[in-house]
Amino acid sequence: MLIKGSRRYNLRHNSEKVEQPAFGKMINGQGLGFVSRLRYGICPMSFNGCEVIAVHNALVYLGKPQMIGDVAFYMERFRVLMGFFGCNAYSLGRALKHFGADCQRVKSTDGAKAFIITFWTKRPLFSMIHTVLCVREAGMIKVYNRYNNVGTVELCNSVEEVAGKYRPIAIYKIS
Repeated sequence: MLIKGSRRYNLRHNSEKVEQPAFGKMINGQGLGFVSRLRYGICPMSFNGCEVIAVHNALVYLGKPQMIGDVAFYMERFRVLMGFFGCNAYSLGRALKHFGADCQRVKSTDGAKAFIITFWTKRPLFSMIHTVLCVREAGMIKVYNRYNNVGTVELCNSVEEVAGKYRPIAIYKIS
């Protein structure tokens, strides 16, 4: 018998019980569609799956797509408080490298065409965090999975528009 919320339970749920998002496609709006029914830790991915989705989207961007369930299964080892608070933002580089991505944790997005950024949604320590993949194109920043209930890419003019006025928690430059 598997315990609900365990890595093995979630793997079985995510691979056998729920229809999968389209393979090799970016995911936007973690509260929408098939991805919202997947599990990470003790919660549905609609609540806490942004880090998993950011890594998934980075792998798609790099042309190294993986099944989202496989990404989630690997990243379960980095969950915070049984996954209630999502994934440890400082472990995203390990997950990216595990799946063959070239990345490095940096302090600034300067010079990065693509990056994953984790930031506070409001006041630090008093709000949730959110993690997204960003890609610079034609002077704009495309933000994937910017909002829980919006299934399209968000365009922003600056990193401050993406992450707000507070210093980001973690940034990974994707090469």
